[in-house]
Amino acid sequence: MRNDEYLFRYEEWKKNLTDEKLKYELFSLNAYDIKERFYRELSVGTGGLRGILGVGTACLNVYTVSKITAGIAVYMRKKGLTPKVAVSYDSRINSDLFARTAASVFASHGIMALITHELMPTPFLSYAVRSESCGMGVMITASHNPAEYNGYKVYGADGCQITDTVAGEIAAEISACGYFGNGGENFDAFLLDGSIRYVEENVEEGYLKSIKSRLTREIGNVSVTYTPLHGTGRRIIPKLLRERGAVSLRLVESQMSADGNFPTCPYPNPEKSEALKLGVETASKTDSDILVATDPDADRIGVAVRTEGGYVLLSGNETGTLLCDYVLSQLKENGKMPERPVVCKTIVTTDMIKEICNEYGAETVEVLTGFKYIGETVGKLEKENRLSDFVLGLEESYGYLVNPCVRDKDAVSASAVVCEMASYYKERGKTLVDVLRGLDEKYGLFESKLTAYSYPGASGAEKMKNLIDRLRCNAPERIGGERIVSVTDYLYDNTGLPKSNVLSFVTETGAKVIIRPSGTEPLVKAYLFTRGTADENAKRLFAFGRGVDALLKD
Repeated sequence: MRNDEYLFRYEEWKKNLTDEKLKYELFSLNAYDIKERFYRELSVGTGGLRGILGVGTACLNVYTVSKITAGIAVYMRKKGLTPKVAVSYDSRINSDLFARTAASVFASHGIMALITHELMPTPFLSYAVRSESCGMGVMITASHNPAEYNGYKVYGADGCQITDTVAGEIAAEISACGYFGNGGENFDAFLLDGSIRYVEENVEEGYLKSIKSRLTREIGNVSVTYTPLHGTGRRIIPKLLRERGAVSLRLVESQMSADGNFPTCPYPNPEKSEALKLGVETASKTDSDILVATDPDADRIGVAVRTEGGYVLLSGNETGTLLCDYVLSQLKENGKMPERPVVCKTIVTTDMIKEICNEYGAETVEVLTGFKYIGETVGKLEKENRLSDFVLGLEESYGYLVNPCVRDKDAVSASAVVCEMASYYKERGKTLVDVLRGLDEKYGLFESKLTAYSYPGASGAEKMKNLIDRLRCNAPERIGGERIVSVTDYLYDNTGLPKSNVLSFVTETGAKVIIRPSGTEPLVKAYLFTRGTADENAKRLFAFGRGVDALLKD
């Protein structure tokens, strides 16, 4: 991009903008803000996209949504895909507006849009794409990001987020489309003539029926507090839990509203203890056995467990470990273990999963970070007539797939299985924390830590690129005082996985550091892994943390 190209974009918007609110914002920008808002154009990647809400080509607004949607529509037409698309949205600011805009642009291109009649979870969108035989799907969400963000996820006909190849082809079509005149304003007219239709209620019933088909027990003996963190789980998850016998279900009432400002939790991420503060307080007042929290689009789940010392928040790896052991043990106990069971995890998820799978004779399939790769694994099993072999998909960032009727992480079904698991162990006098400690004793104490480094704005993108390139060309000899014995570059080495901008360092003790830029946020993430005694792990993680700080801090 020429240094002044952003100014041409700015002038184009000045001439063509019609939305009064965005127009006022545009004419209020100073010179620095003009560059920040127009220095780049949003483009769909394999994880979709996320952006700050506001005016400009680098932000999310009705004009960038219409351009992106027009590009996808052109792609669908050129590829001869079924001219039908499912659209859903979460509780974020303008999510409903962006969903209607996308549906209208699709309709203007002769593609029928099936839109949910209210905000619905991301996993439901994945299910609906397959259930309704759509050519593609769109989910308006920024998942667990703060309120100033929104986003746009793209799904293929298989219900998975799109692959790298498809993302590249769609990006080319988007770049050829303009921001204005895409037909995103005619929702009511398209609804009237049938070009846009609402998803019928029986699709939700089919989704819940599929989830319940893999559940094994009622959960009436366990008391549960649930919070949707102002998001899409607010209706469907309590409904499912009550249908599974949750008679002692308490809701965090102050977080049940679908409010994209997230007034009670500015960062609505169940990975963060601050987001679960009100949930823990409610659970404490009612003596609930567990707290279940889902993020705004209900694809991630956080869990807190009541113990004698208070509520303990489980990490994503800990919940995943418990789910893996529980699901496999129940299949074995009930005589339903598949002949060739498969558990799929990302490369940044705890290796205790491998130990558990070995115990039960299950295969562990490792994939790159990004739940689309887990979805692809499910699709491959289906093509081989082995869908029943799929047991679980999981990632450390609180995402789990326990039922292959969905091809993305699913906090709706995971919520039911977590409650079922708590019920099972409560009958045996154990909490989930007790079970977790037992797994540590059996397989060894696996511990990990995630640190993220922020590089915002136009200058941040260049800094991130230079930083990773420098590490790639000049790998450190030691991290945290330990000698590095192997380096894997997932972009250039033959790993058997798709090429990805990820670096992995293994030390002489077997500890591991994985570094990668985020696909959806201006972050570089560092994952630290160790296995040893509690003292050894604490010392090593501290030393590694300081070592990684030296490498990645801006």
